[in-house]
Amino acid sequence: MGIRLTTDRLVVRDWTPDDAEAALAVYGSTDVARWLTPVMDRVADPEAMRTVLREWVRQQAELLPPRGRWAVERVEDGRVIGGLGIRPLPPYEEDLEITWQLAPEAWGHGYATEAGLALLRWVFTQDIEEVFAVARPKNDRAHAVAQRLGMRWVGETTKYYDLNLQVYRIRPADLP
Repeated sequence: MGIRLTTDRLVVRDWTPDDAEAALAVYGSTDVARWLTPVMDRVADPEAMRTVLREWVRQQAELLPPRGRWAVERVEDGRVIGGLGIRPLPPYEEDLEITWQLAPEAWGHGYATEAGLALLRWVFTQDIEEVFAVARPKNDRAHAVAQRLGMRWVGETTKYYDLNLQVYRIRPADLP
């Protein structure tokens, strides 16, 4: 069973294979793919994106809440502008990570923060005590979103994904 979260401007909902064209604007963008952790190749075409989405939908059915991946859709026009995720961080898969990716055309409008806050508020109703975010050191946009979400910088590590990453953490009391 999926979740559906709404804000004034956005809906966070399950992905479907029909979202392939819109998702390609996110995961097919070199401006997005270069920052992804773990590293994910840029998705090349709509059929490849449809295959990725089918796999995400299949995986979603097997995950325990609050783990998963969701589409971010704009209320005003029903257009998918990005994605969110909650997944276990390697190597021990004890800590949960929030991820966000938006199509470059959607950058700078506060959508990542708005959708991320909606998701975090739901996550903290699932008996979760803390959530992390990791970002590459030069990904200034990701650092800014993490801070707007109320996350606190906790350090730098190479523990996750074999990359040098900045780590942020949020607990329920930290939510803005």
